[in-house]
Amino acid sequence: MKLGMVIYTADPESAWNAFRLGVFVLKKGDQVKAFLVGKGVECEGLTNEQFKVNEQMQEYIDNGGEIFACGTCLELRNTESTGMCPVSTMQDLYEIISDSDKILSF
Repeated sequence: MKLGMVIYTADPESAWNAFRLGVFVLKKGDQVKAFLVGKGVECEGLTNEQFKVNEQMQEYIDNGGEIFACGTCLELRNTESTGMCPVSTMQDLYEIISDSDKILSF
């Protein structure tokens, strides 16, 4: 299965659970791509004591997951892309949607 996740939340628990699901799916042998849009581009900075979003994102990447961050949404927040979340476009989101068997949004 190819799973696409659209993450547009700035809630640490929701973002943490999205990437936790991504790790689980990857460990089952399926493919996962995540697109961060809107407040979702803030995921790397959402880590708190209870929900370590950065750690979950790194485990997701270490297991073969890919993350894309909306370039326009990053610009609106005066934020730059990182190695973990490269700048992406609506074309990338379109490709994730069209290539995926299922799409989840958080």
